Formats: sequence, C-alpha cells, structure tokens
Amino acid sequence: MNAKKVPAATLLVNIRQLLTLASASASNQPRRGPQLSELGIIEDAAVLCVGGKISSVGTTQAALRDAWVRKNKKHIEEIDCSSLVVLPGFVDSHTHPAFIAPRLIDFEKRITGATYEQIASAGGGIRSSTEGVRAASTRKLSEHVLHALQEMASSGTTTVECKSGYGLSVPAEIKSLEAIRQAASHWPGTVLSTLLGAHVVPREFQGRSRNYVESVCNEMIPAAAKRNLAQFVDVFTEAGAFSAEETVSIFAAATRHGLGVRAHVCQLHPCSLAPLLKHDPASFDHLDHISENDIQSLATSNTTATLVPGANYFLGLKEYPPARKLVDSGVSVALATDYNPGSAPTLSMPFVLSLACTHMRMSPAEAISAATINGAHSLRVAYCKGSIEPGKDADLTAFRVEDYREIPYWIASNRCEFTLANGVQAASATNQ
Repeated sequence: MNAKKVPAATLLVNIRQLLTLASASASNQPRRGPQLSELGIIEDAAVLCVGGKISSVGTTQAALRDAWVRKNKKHIEEIDCSSLVVLPGFVDSHTHPAFIAPRLIDFEKRITGATYEQIASAGGGIRSSTEGVRAASTRKLSEHVLHALQEMASSGTTTVECKSGYGLSVPAEIKSLEAIRQAASHWPGTVLSTLLGAHVVPREFQGRSRNYVESVCNEMIPAAAKRNLAQFVDVFTEAGAFSAEETVSIFAAATRHGLGVRAHVCQLHPCSLAPLLKHDPASFDHLDHISENDIQSLATSNTTATLVPGANYFLGLKEYPPARKLVDSGVSVALATDYNPGSAPTLSMPFVLSLACTHMRMSPAEAISAATINGAHSLRVAYCKGSIEPGKDADLTAFRVEDYREIPYWIASNRCEFTLANGVQAASATNQ
C-alpha cells in the first residue's frame, strides 16, 4: 500500500547517466558472471512514469518529442536530472528491523575481544533482544520499523525484505509481522515479510530444541500463513542455532503452507547445502564458509547467494564472503545490509556497495547489479522490481554524482538526491 497518492505522471529528463539494468539478452534470469557488469547505461536520458509504473525509457530528445508527453505536458511533473545519475531503487533483501533497542553491551564486549559465540553464551546476542520485543506494543514496534524504512529510502532503497525473529514465541513473532505490515502501509516502497521464528532457541526451550521446532512448524508458520503475514520463512542454520535437519523440517512446513524459504547459512561455520537445496530456497545468506562443492551446486541452482558484508565489517572480521569466487563461478549474487541490532546496524546500501568493492573485490557495476536486479530475484519479484524498464514499478533513485562508480566510492557519505518508490517521492535531499 502506498503512503501517498501516486502522481499522474512524472518525467525525469536530462539524466546524466541512466542505469537501466536492462539485460542485453532480455533474459528473465538473475545476472551471473559477466552479465553482472551489464548496466544498460543511457546518457542524456529520460524516464516517464505514469500511475506508479515505468511507461517509457530513452533519450531526453525522444521523450520531449513524444506525442503523448507533448499533449499532456501540463499534467506531467518534470524533474531535471542534468547533474544526476539515476538507477533502479536498491532492493535490500535481508534485514531485521523488528527490534526495540541497540545491543550496546554486546558492542563493548566485542571491542574488548569477545567473540559472537562468547557474547551469546553470556546472555547477549539474539536472545537479549527478545525481552524488549515481547514487552513492546505492536504500535511501538511498527514505529521502529517505519523509521528504518524511511531512512533506507533516504539512501536509495525502495524494496525491503523485513524479518521477524526477536520475539521467539508464537504471539511475539506474529506481533512482529503485524508491526512490519503496519509500517509497510505507511511507506510508499515495497516490503516483503519473512517469518524468522527459527532465529535461535529461546531460553524457555533450552535443551528442548525439538519442541521449539515443532512450535515453529505447527503453530507459527500456520498462523503467519493463515493471516497472510509473510511471504517467506527463514532459518538461522548454524551451530548454536538450528541444524540442517531441523532446517529441512521447517522448510517442509513452510512449503506445505505455500510460503517460500530462505536461510542464514555458513556464517560462522561450514554447512553442507545439499539437503537444503532440495527445497528450492530463494536465497542462502552470509556464506562466509561455503565449500567449493556447494559453490558449484549454487551455480546451477535457482538460489541466490545474498552477501551481507556489513556484518563482517561490524563484527571486525578479517575474512569476508568469497564474492569474487562466487561471481566467477556463475553463482547469482545479491547484496543486502543485514540491518539488525547486533551485527549490522546499518541502513545504507551505498555503504554495502563500498564494502563489496573494497573488501570483496566486486566491481562497482557488479555491486550495483547485485543490489538491484539480483536482489529482486532473491525475493522473486524481478518481474516488477530491480530494473528501469517499461511495465515495471516506478522505483528509481538519483545520486548527485557525475559517474555511477562514485556511489560506492564516497564512503560514509550520502549523495542520494531523491528516491521514487512506486512513483511516489519516498525521500528527498531537500527534505532531510
């Protein structure tokens, strides 16, 4: 649902560089290998948006000569983009916004040398966010999620995957999904919701993980599906969280209820992906410790590898996901913020692009493709998101730079001039 009335028509003209992300092969498949560098650039470009959809894409000269544009000029909002680079709105395909407070004690402990596992075993980590979420009202949670969505838009994001996962009980997980839905109804962008009840085993189920998995499968998933609160079910498949066998059980329950599946895998330790791939997951996320065999399996699958280098940066890790090897092997690679209170408190996709270039050796073009069209594929919405092509949703962002490579170049700097989400202005530098 759009938070504002969609303007009848908007015409962006004189665009310095327009990155359409249109595929040279007109393929509806995710970008792999060399295809990641295909940005479909048009100079001195124009984009016409009508009723929240992209109507036409081409040069400014052609747009201004168009008979429909000339006839309806008085009713078209025209935006001069002569000093701007315009590209598809970013698709942030992995976020955890349904929380209440930052985890500052964890932050300080990590600075002194404590590891992720040590912090969790001492009572910090994911479980430490549970009390606040369980106590919060739906409204308070929703306000936090909406604030995050608005800040995301201010740096160019128009489509967001939002996970639950800090309630860890049936009522609190459903409340989190309801809060996400409420926030989405007040934001012009697009939100896809994911049930992450299987984030970790809550304290009251310690030593009884099987019972908790049964609750996720038999109570949480049916409740979320019945109320249409989620499009996906996610699992944190990791030592100290859920085993591959437990993940398969959760995947099967999700599939029975018509929900897509995705998983956090290979973040802290290696994990065989073969049993999980049988369930056709939309995305495997993190993949810091993926094996050579699994890379080859991913390259021939429909599953996207979603990399979240912001977590590696914030955790102070020396190693990052093997993006270069994944791309060169033909795996479909996406990028996301992993926005969360414990390991990735960032809402900025441009910052993630910078990390992808400097720490994972992706080129700026590859990073942009991974953050737009491949992110859309990871959420299975590439039919309407991720590129600037006639018929797709009018999701565009403009940066005050001379060349698209400046977007990841200027670190810790927000040069986003404005963002249109479904044809509505979701953010503007003049209003920030």
